[in-house]
Amino acid sequence: MTKEPTRGKRKKAATPTAQKPAPAARSTAAAPKAEAPNRARRLCSLGALMPAVTRPTFRRQSPAAVQVMLDWADIVGPELARVTVPRRLSGGTLTVACAGPVATELPYLAPGLIARINGVCGTGVVSRIKPLQDLALRPAPPPPRPRPVPAPVEIGDMPEGPLRDALSRLGGWIGQRGASRRRGG
Repeated sequence: MTKEPTRGKRKKAATPTAQKPAPAARSTAAAPKAEAPNRARRLCSLGALMPAVTRPTFRRQSPAAVQVMLDWADIVGPELARVTVPRRLSGGTLTVACAGPVATELPYLAPGLIARINGVCGTGVVSRIKPLQDLALRPAPPPPRPRPVPAPVEIGDMPEGPLRDALSRLGGWIGQRGASRRRGG
């Protein structure tokens, strides 16, 4: 009294096999076409395919580690991001390469950094920060201060318009450059 499943593949009943005709007796018109595999005819969502695609990548590196690496400057701030680089996140320990004396300062900053990282990536992602002094890592120089925009030069013998405005602004920049060369700067 077992009931056959309503879905899925059913086993075909074993039938005695008949003798196959010789290849010369087959007609090319009567030969059935090979069917495409079932997966080619079936639609499925992108979300159903993602685990199979991402599983090999996430075996090598967790999504939280990738997020920490990508968002490091936003998490720790620009000042600390210039002198530190996250190297590895394994077992809750984040290894951070530091330039210069920052490696000795990092343990004091660790509780605040751990709270910020866990706030962004999720609770319990990082439980410890391991500083690593890296002599090859040099702090990036601070960005240059923007120069003040010079006053435009007056051009009297040109009609009003966008060309006159652009040339007067260009004249102001050229005049500023010439004045800085004369001063020795």
